[in-house]
Amino acid sequence: MERYKKIIEELKKRNELALKGGGEERIQKQHEAGKLTARERLDILLDRDSFCEVDRLRVHDCVDFGMDKKKFYGDAVVTGFGKIDGRNVAVFSQDFTVFGGTLSKVFAEKVCKIMDLAMKVGIPIIGLNDSGGARIQEGVASLGGYAEIFLRNTLASGVIPQISVIMGPCAGGAVYSPALTDFIIMTEKTSFMFITGPEVIKAVTREEVTMEKLGGADTHCQISGVAHFKGKDDKDSLMIARKLLSYLPLNYKEKPPKIETNDDPKRKTPEIKEMLPSDPRKSYDMLPIIETVVDKGTFFEVQKDWAKNIIIGFARMNGEVVGIVANQPKYLAGCLDINASIKAGRFVRFLDCFNIPIITFVDVPGFLPGTAQEYGGIIRHGAKLLYAYCEATVPKITIIVRKAYGGAYDVMSSKHIRGDFNFAYPTAEIAVMGAEGAVNIIFKKEIEAAENKEELRKKLIEEYEEKFNNPFKAAELGYIDEVIMFEDTREKIIWALELLKNKRLKNPKKKHGNIPL
Repeated sequence: MERYKKIIEELKKRNELALKGGGEERIQKQHEAGKLTARERLDILLDRDSFCEVDRLRVHDCVDFGMDKKKFYGDAVVTGFGKIDGRNVAVFSQDFTVFGGTLSKVFAEKVCKIMDLAMKVGIPIIGLNDSGGARIQEGVASLGGYAEIFLRNTLASGVIPQISVIMGPCAGGAVYSPALTDFIIMTEKTSFMFITGPEVIKAVTREEVTMEKLGGADTHCQISGVAHFKGKDDKDSLMIARKLLSYLPLNYKEKPPKIETNDDPKRKTPEIKEMLPSDPRKSYDMLPIIETVVDKGTFFEVQKDWAKNIIIGFARMNGEVVGIVANQPKYLAGCLDINASIKAGRFVRFLDCFNIPIITFVDVPGFLPGTAQEYGGIIRHGAKLLYAYCEATVPKITIIVRKAYGGAYDVMSSKHIRGDFNFAYPTAEIAVMGAEGAVNIIFKKEIEAAENKEELRKKLIEEYEEKFNNPFKAAELGYIDEVIMFEDTREKIIWALELLKNKRLKNPKKKHGNIPL
């Protein structure tokens, strides 16, 4: 009994040391930097008393550079399992108080262990990143550890949801694990992501830039599009992660959880008519239309500060989770450009991975013209969105609000690319292009030969608008299933979702497609 008593005392001692991370002094520095510790973050992220830690007593096995005399239980990462809203998740939280959160071979093994088990049991994995990168003292063993994690990120893609919360520095190869995950949440002022830091950039290119401008939350949420959400502080970022998970299934075999929202599925939406300007050339905000149609207060926008000409996000319809994709006429007239195509294309593919129906609101005059777009590869990037919609087998419901011109009409979940239900408002204009451009091409010779060119042009534009700037031709051809009234939008979408809930559609058998990356 005496021997067991000593073992128990030793276990208690080791556990206490592990819970202190790098020690009180380093914990204080973490707090002074405006950051919580790895364990404090898990306390906020997970349901109370639900965390079950694994590998708490592991230590690194490096003996070079005096590292054999510097060991901390758990090394620089806390790993385990817990619950969010009663549902199981796998988590790892990098501990900056231990060797600056740097990744060692043991660190990587701990993370890989929970990733492997998360895939086996079909639960999401959430990573809280706060690390100085590879542990230099371990050399290639650390680099190998990163690669092991990258491999698992890739294999888990489309199998289980993966969420990365950046809560400190994330540099060099360390950024590629978050980049391979489904969603990235960054924290204002304290989180950074970049391949090479300001000092290296200055040495190589002589360009001077701050960490914040190079890789801060604003940069990646507004300019690069790398991040999807921005939190005001650690707590806010973690609450965003919890909210995001409430819209997601545990794995690709399940559907997202249904929540009663007490919003009448037959609620009328006549206010939509008032949101649309009478002049079809005037812009308006698509966001209030979306918020009017979905269950009240449930729209959760993704990447709201990047590629603002398209809106993406999660919502609920009669309590069921849906994904929303919508052109935003308020920015760039709702044109599709490179960034909008990338943003929406990746989101559509995520929705399809995890059995989330796609509702598309269309008001698109075409692809954004210009040499910058053409030289930037709009053909290739625009094809990503087209590929994503074509490939998707989940229920797809489309509402043409106003303009649906040219190839952009085809891309935005048209009937021709397996849209299940395609509705249009009376305000819909479905054509190859706008009336003015079409008339200038079709009647070029007649206009040039006319004595009163402008009068003839005006007359021809009016005739073209009367013939094509309406939904009737598309309805006659069966490309639109129904021209619906504004007030029936919500009821009609919920009806379609109910009908499609048991939809079964499979793509041709193959190893995988070759999306135009």
